[in-house]
Amino acid sequence: MASRGVDETARLKSSIEKQLNRLLQQLEDLEEFKDELDDDEYDETKKETMDQLREFETSLEELSRGDMTLVSDLNAMQLAIQGAIREAFKTPEVIKMFARREPGALRAKIASLREDRKLGRCGEAEYVDVSVECTLALQKMGEPLSAAEQKFLDAHHHNRGAFVAHAAGTQVSRDKLKI
Repeated sequence: MASRGVDETARLKSSIEKQLNRLLQQLEDLEEFKDELDDDEYDETKKETMDQLREFETSLEELSRGDMTLVSDLNAMQLAIQGAIREAFKTPEVIKMFARREPGALRAKIASLREDRKLGRCGEAEYVDVSVECTLALQKMGEPLSAAEQKFLDAHHHNRGAFVAHAAGTQVSRDKLKI
């Protein structure tokens, strides 16, 4: 029996997910090895990766116009890519968790950062910056924030508009993307 595009849709979605994961891993690796690169090499590599993300976003837009069976999945991925491109998220690990729809991992990252701060393994600024990113990602995934998370966000996030504006106030539902 013919798959009537079901198999092809699944393969296309898998390829798209792999490409997105590759680009996000590339960003993460770039940040991880930043100290080993000279400034020009780092800037050039980051620019190239961001250009690839923009090209990928354009491809997703074209695909979403032509194949209605993938629209919701493609739109969720596109939202994650837009966040990366507009640098609402600065941490590749947070971008990856957001793209993969991993609220538990985002909350675990916040807890890990809190512990690292208490043990002196990271500074207050890093703790606040990455925790704000994680909390914003949770919010944009439509995850309910605890009172403590909301209070933390209100107290520490002074650049909230950059992330909220890029998504035009929309939220991504849980079933949009299952990576």
